[in-house]
Amino acid sequence: MDTPGFDAAAAHRFFSADCFNGTWGLIDQADRSAEEDEAMLLSAMASVWHWTKREDHTPSNLSVGFWQVSRVHALLNRADEARRYGRLALDAAERGNADSFTLGYAHEALARAESIAGNEAKKDEHLAAARQAADEVADEESKQWLLDDLATIG
Repeated sequence: MDTPGFDAAAAHRFFSADCFNGTWGLIDQADRSAEEDEAMLLSAMASVWHWTKREDHTPSNLSVGFWQVSRVHALLNRADEARRYGRLALDAAERGNADSFTLGYAHEALARAESIAGNEAKKDEHLAAARQAADEVADEESKQWLLDDLATIG
């Protein structure tokens, strides 16, 4: 492949973050159209893809990206895909010896996916693991974000 006429590494740095942040705007939007739902999913996936092209990516970065993709699928009531990306988030977090916050959110993704799927036992298992991880988060604001998100899981 020919070298592009721009700094590809800088483009990946920009789009990994820009797509992630853009996805948040759609996640937080109360009423989304079908087109916005699709844009939310594509943006989350693009963010992860751009992260994989960055030389400075870590398993923890990928865990966060996979978590966001799982959350999007959960919002779209796609339990199998939410579970798939939640599992990728947890695998990456464990492989990268992620901090408790990242590990807790990986379990949060799986608890949310299992809730959507109607699997109460698995949901409760991941909620317990996420709460245990939250207990180990030193930063109180970060801990509260995780606990608040856990409280939204049915």
